[in-house]
Amino acid sequence: MQLDPGTREVLERFGFDLARLTASAAALARGDDLRAANYTRGVLEPLRPRELLPLAASGGQMRSGLYDNGLKAIQKGWVGAVILAGGMATRFGGVVKAKQVVAGGRSFLECKLADLENVARAAGAPIPVWIMTSFATDAAIREVAAARSSELVPITCAPQFVSLRLTPEGELFRDAAGALSPYAPGHGDLTFALLRAGAIAKFRGAGGRHLFVSNVDNLAATLDPAVIGAHMFYGKPMTAEQVRKAPGDQGGGPTRLDGKAQIVEGFRFPPSFDQSQIEVFNTNTFTVDARAIDRDFPLPYYYVEKQVDGRPAVQFERLVGELSAHMPVQFLEVERAERFLPVKDPEDLGARRPALEALLKARQMIG
Repeated sequence: MQLDPGTREVLERFGFDLARLTASAAALARGDDLRAANYTRGVLEPLRPRELLPLAASGGQMRSGLYDNGLKAIQKGWVGAVILAGGMATRFGGVVKAKQVVAGGRSFLECKLADLENVARAAGAPIPVWIMTSFATDAAIREVAAARSSELVPITCAPQFVSLRLTPEGELFRDAAGALSPYAPGHGDLTFALLRAGAIAKFRGAGGRHLFVSNVDNLAATLDPAVIGAHMFYGKPMTAEQVRKAPGDQGGGPTRLDGKAQIVEGFRFPPSFDQSQIEVFNTNTFTVDARAIDRDFPLPYYYVEKQVDGRPAVQFERLVGELSAHMPVQFLEVERAERFLPVKDPEDLGARRPALEALLKARQMIG
């Protein structure tokens, strides 16, 4: 494969898998229907009772007890945090989203870190943080990490992997300038990136047990000790936060596939399946036991077609929610306004800025 020096350096540094790319290219060249291969194969059923349970209401005795237990876990050094901040940095005009200013002069990432600092101070104990970056976001995020890392909230970057886009016919895709087109293959890289960085071994070696995982662009998904308490109370290795569906929601939700409760992404449901019977929406916020993810998982890669420079480009992505197919999971229904305010693009940010500013001030993430 003929590579320019810049592309070669990126591929070597961020764990490019040539064998996987070659196999994907061959499948496209054969004319395999990879879009149809995304669909589930098996029996889809609604969740059973108690597989989806609400987080105890604020102000009640149950919520208070969960909070206290979660806070004690943080004080014992059992809790760490992971911020998903990889991807392609394309929706904010080339500015890495994590560094986009949201309110009060602070960026998405600075707000997330401010929350973790607040919780760590309240607990009187450090909370280690790992940020999953990508080749497109790593340098910018390392600048923030270097400036904000402290004994109270030590920050380490764990880069995800990289691959190259293909044409629908299986050739290497080249952009309008004739250059190869690298991409980050999805947040399903998470556990692999953490293992590659030595993060899980380090965390467990220091007595860590539970990792709170959230997207950098969902500032409502703060580290609430009550959520940690709920995770421990239900005793499953994975807790996945869900909210009631709203118009326009596009993504996955919890269902049973061949008898196993798990998250199934929206594009994986066959056309014959009525998605309206799933009343909640996956927020991509999780609490996971470190020991449960201290290994590789056979996560599939899914066919995704993008428009790049006005032409179709094919990439293959894996999803962090697919971990739920490989371990018991508790689905936790949370209040949307309290835990789910994602921002995908500048239009989202403009529309949600008043609600975000109010939330950030209330949680002391900005002044």
